[in-house]
Amino acid sequence: MATKSFERASRGMTIGQHLAELRRRLLWCIAAIIVFGVFSFIEYNAILHVLTGPYCDLNLPTGCKLTAVGTLSGFSIRIKIAYYCGLLFSVPVIVWQVWRFVTPGLKAKERKYTLIFFIAASVFFCLGVGMAFFTFGHALQFLNAIGGSSVETLYTADSYIGLIILMMVVFGLTFEFPVVLVGLQFARVVTPIQLLKFWRYALILITIASAVLTPSGDPLSMMAMMIPLLVFYFLAILIGKLARR
Repeated sequence: MATKSFERASRGMTIGQHLAELRRRLLWCIAAIIVFGVFSFIEYNAILHVLTGPYCDLNLPTGCKLTAVGTLSGFSIRIKIAYYCGLLFSVPVIVWQVWRFVTPGLKAKERKYTLIFFIAASVFFCLGVGMAFFTFGHALQFLNAIGGSSVETLYTADSYIGLIILMMVVFGLTFEFPVVLVGLQFARVVTPIQLLKFWRYALILITIASAVLTPSGDPLSMMAMMIPLLVFYFLAILIGKLARR
C-alpha cells in the first residue's frame, strides 16, 4: 500500500519538482567527486605508488621515478590525480544517484530490474578499470621495445599518469557493452535472434573498435579489450534468451 502511494506521488510530481530532484542528485554527485578528490589529493603518495607499479615493474636503468618537466608540474600532476581518481571513486555514488532519480516513477518490478542493471554497470566498469591496470605493464613493455634499443624512452609523470588513467576510463566505459546490449533486448529494440545472426559483423566491429579505442595501441591491450567484449556479446544474447522465457 505504501509502495503504491509512493509511486502515485512520484508520478504526480511537477516539472519544477523533477528539476529540483535532479539538482539534488547532481549536488550529491558533485559532493562525492569533491570528497573523493580531496581524499585522493591527501593520499596522493599512496595512489601514485599504485599507479606507478606497472612502470616500476619494467626495471628500467632510470629506476622507478618519473620525470616532472616544469616548476608547476608536480602540483599539476597531484591535481590531475585528485580530479580523475575523484571521478573514478565516485562512479558507484553517481550510479546510485542516477538510480534514485529514475526509479520513483517505476513500478516495483521495474525498479528491481533497474537496480540490477545499475549494479551490473558498476561491476563491469570496475572490471574494465582492473583489466586496464593489469595489462598496462605489458603495454609499456611494447611501447618501450618498439622504439628499438637505440632509443631510451623518457617517461614524464604527466604523460604516464594521463595514459594510465585514460586507459582505465576507456576500458571501464567499454566494458559497459554487455549492460547496454541486455538493456536493448529488454527494451525490445533488438532480439537475441537478431544479435546472433549479426555475430560476424559484431566480430569485425568489436575488432575495429578495440584497435581504435585502445589508447596504448599495443596488441595485448587490444586483445584484452576485444576478447572480453566478444564473450560479453554472446553472454548478453544468452541473458536475453533466458529473460524471454
